[in-house]
Amino acid sequence: MNGLGFVRWRLTIVMNDPNDNTKTLRARIVSGSVVLLSGSALVTVINLAYNVAVARFLGPQGFGHATVVYTLLTLVSAITLSFQIITAKVVAQQESRELKGAIYRDLHRAAWVCALMVALVLLVFQRHIADYLNLPHAVLIDWLALGAAFYVPLGTRRGYTQGECGFRGLATNLVLEGMVRLGGSLILVLSGFGVEGVIAANAAAMVVSYFAIAPKLAARVPNPLRLSSAIREASQAIIFFSGQVLINNCDIVLVQHFLAPTAAGLYAAVAMVGRVIFAFSQAVMNSMFPVVAGTREEERRSLAPIATSLLLVLGIGAVMALALRVMPAVVWTTFLGSGFRLPGHHGFSYLLALYAVTTVIYSLSVVMISYEMSYKIANTSWMQLIFSGVLIAGIVRYHSSLVEVIVVQLVLMSVLLILVGVPFFSEALRKARRLGLVGNSQIRLIRRVSEDEVLAEFLKSDFAHDIYRPYHEMLRSVVFSPDLDNEFECAKRRAVLFLRHRSLWKELPRDTEWYEVEVKETDIGQIRFFPRAHWRRIARGHFEATEVLERVRTRAHAVNEPFHVKISQLRERFLEEQDIPSAIVLIGLNEAEPLTILDGNHRFAAAALEGRIDRLRFLCGFSPDMSGCCWYRTNIFTLARYGRNLLRHLIHHPEVELNRLFESSG
Repeated sequence: MNGLGFVRWRLTIVMNDPNDNTKTLRARIVSGSVVLLSGSALVTVINLAYNVAVARFLGPQGFGHATVVYTLLTLVSAITLSFQIITAKVVAQQESRELKGAIYRDLHRAAWVCALMVALVLLVFQRHIADYLNLPHAVLIDWLALGAAFYVPLGTRRGYTQGECGFRGLATNLVLEGMVRLGGSLILVLSGFGVEGVIAANAAAMVVSYFAIAPKLAARVPNPLRLSSAIREASQAIIFFSGQVLINNCDIVLVQHFLAPTAAGLYAAVAMVGRVIFAFSQAVMNSMFPVVAGTREEERRSLAPIATSLLLVLGIGAVMALALRVMPAVVWTTFLGSGFRLPGHHGFSYLLALYAVTTVIYSLSVVMISYEMSYKIANTSWMQLIFSGVLIAGIVRYHSSLVEVIVVQLVLMSVLLILVGVPFFSEALRKARRLGLVGNSQIRLIRRVSEDEVLAEFLKSDFAHDIYRPYHEMLRSVVFSPDLDNEFECAKRRAVLFLRHRSLWKELPRDTEWYEVEVKETDIGQIRFFPRAHWRRIARGHFEATEVLERVRTRAHAVNEPFHVKISQLRERFLEEQDIPSAIVLIGLNEAEPLTILDGNHRFAAAALEGRIDRLRFLCGFSPDMSGCCWYRTNIFTLARYGRNLLRHLIHHPEVELNRLFESSG
């Protein structure tokens, strides 16, 4: 976000009532969900008709073959949906149609490259795929390759429409896809083409849908999206949808391989209901995603957007699961045919309801993951991908019956919901408690500063360390009287600071923008201490400034005496009105979110304890990707990233760079 963006953001916050924003945000999600849910309801009716027709005409065995091939196309949707969600997110974040069009063109071109690669892989391995899935004809994979070739770029076209909140156009395109699939299947099956005709109709549905949703673009302008940002977004989307597609479809493929064809056909009919429920949940997520992606951070402070989406998904899923449980089995045999009768206590209605509950539980996890993805890089996508692997292993191990296969999924999806939901809502509650302390206040931006100025301030506070002792005499003036316009001096200060803090500084996102900010006493609740050394023993896992300062004040911790001596000396300096030579360095996502002290824990603590925050100068680095930095948010994912970067930085030798600079200056 550039300086003008921050100013525009601030002005908008002042002019708009946050409560009205929350209501508007909730209303936009609900209205978009209603449109997409209406479309999904019609698509569901069409798909049910499609499944009923295919099941009745082909029987359990033929229905199983058709379903598993269509499932392979659904697996390809990991790429399709990745392009769709990336396009929707970045298009929603742009302000002009020219920029939206520039981003779309490049993503659409990349989608076609991926599509052709997928189609080529399917054609090369068609015989092996057909043999593994016990398919009657390898030509089915040829039709699948054609459908995949158009299905992947279709994601960018739908993503553009979704990013512009064109929910009606998106819903219409989904309905069109279903109608072509249904009508084409009926015509070709009645013409005697059997399973091959059904798959050909599915491929035709992809082709027609692609040409039917071509967007109207503005004049060409350069693409403003940075390559690094595009790669991060693409990686996140691929990880997310790979996990999602595997979880939703691996069971059908594995059941087709391990169980008899008739049992696989029965299971395909059961899984059909799960697809319906997830399609309704996807409609809610599709409306929530661009709305949240295009909003400001202040509007997301409330839990209204995520709560609205979760309640919609839970309500829809609960009603459908209950209806399936009480529905007599004769209804299904009437529609699908006598071959779909399943006697015993665990009959067809029982399996349907059990599968529906499993899908609802998983859908709740997906809502939370996609909500985080709409405005940041969500590490929970990795957790979903890991669970998809665990799920595959679980079904490979336990598949003696259809009930056992579903129970494995139910248990694992419940665990996934707990692992995703507990951290998510814990973070939300921490934000709520913090907002209760600081109200709606946020720090004020004073001016934009350069990274060289921040490095100079950082080095001032750290220059007394023994590692810099050889340079104390020759660089004292360079450090304490910096000339920020002198590039040679700036290079020296950077090289000297990197003797000790290269790995720390390089961990910050590349797009970090630095500002001088005003922090007042009322903003203390927004500050967190840097989790370093003895501060960990003081904080005991809670680094919010209000809690840490209270523990320092009451000495409710076990820290060595030199720590208290240092704090006392700094407090005396504030009492005696002595100058504090260097600024406190903070990092954060933006001016409204929590800020972590990168440098200056002791000075900040001493000033806060004496009520002299106004005596300090603050410099703060903002980046929307700061949550991926372990100094700002410490978890297993950010620490793993730090470890990888640390190994990469081992090959760099700041002493060599510093010596080169000294040699250049004589």
